Amino acid sequence: MKRLKIFGHMFLANLKEFYRDRSSLFWMFAFPLIFTFIFGLVFSGNDQATYPIGIASEGDTAVNSRLIEGFEKIPTFNVTTGSLEDELQKLQEGKRQLIVEIPSITRAEVENRNTSNVKLYYSKGEGETNRALISAIREIFTGMEREITGDQALFNIEPEPLETRDLSQFDYVMPGILAMALMQLGLFGVFQFLSLRENKVIRGLAVTPLPRDALFESEVVLRLLVAIVQTFLIILVGRTVFGVEIVGNLLLVAGLVILGAATFVSMGYMIASFSSSLEGGRNLVQTVQFPMMFLSGIFFPIEFMPNYIRPVVRIIPLTYLGDALRQVMVGFTPEYSLWTDVFVLSGWLVVSTVFAIKFWKWE
Repeated sequence: MKRLKIFGHMFLANLKEFYRDRSSLFWMFAFPLIFTFIFGLVFSGNDQATYPIGIASEGDTAVNSRLIEGFEKIPTFNVTTGSLEDELQKLQEGKRQLIVEIPSITRAEVENRNTSNVKLYYSKGEGETNRALISAIREIFTGMEREITGDQALFNIEPEPLETRDLSQFDYVMPGILAMALMQLGLFGVFQFLSLRENKVIRGLAVTPLPRDALFESEVVLRLLVAIVQTFLIILVGRTVFGVEIVGNLLLVAGLVILGAATFVSMGYMIASFSSSLEGGRNLVQTVQFPMMFLSGIFFPIEFMPNYIRPVVRIIPLTYLGDALRQVMVGFTPEYSLWTDVFVLSGWLVVSTVFAIKFWKWE
């Protein structure tokens, strides 16, 4: 009971110190919210220079090849070909705007003026965009009919709306912003302890009845609570301002947030154990932070990165936190299974904690 009371006093003292530190308040709350608004304004719009269109051709005939070439000449279409099953999967994942299924059409069928059914698969979301694309594709096929036969109808266009979730670029980015905020919470949060150590406050606690462990424990609990508040604010802005739909279980999201925060808090204290001054700690944290922020895939897919960087990406814990949050929060197709993400984060948590304990210095 006495220890709990001491812990409560230390927690309140840390909370007051945290509130007085305006720079910490900025980095923990304002900075991630600024990122949320900036990326939201950049990525939430519908203005796109090109549209990813998938074509599933059932036959390798001369007519089919000519039709595909016609689509590839359209500058506003980014055309890919593949099996219908693969292309529909891409549509479900939000990687295709629309799928064109072309049956096998032979030259004899064209000469006999036989009509072929062409199906267009699209998501029910983004109605205005898809209606414009369907209208454009009808005109493309009409133009091809005129080129081949003059005016005879050869293609019967059959739109097939599918139940899919439309995932924008900001749906990808928002979980990454949360992952970044948790990383900064853990790494930058250690500056307060380094400042206390450098100013001999920790040494002064050694001659008081106050257990020094209580200071450490209250700091960790405070960081975890701040992580929950960060999560609430970022999700609130993403949902109410930019319309991001959270599809996952909120308790699972909270569990991942706590695991991620604990992992980076432990990393922060591990870094502090190798630093003898506040300035040295800042340099170490920045050295660790920037590669993680830009090489972890939290703001753009990992496949955009060169192959020689991939091994580094697979080591970074932020890679797995961002991946876990994306697949649970908004349903993005993951790079790794959720169990892999949790296992790697837990491994970093254990390793960081062990190193922090082994090399920890109170003074």
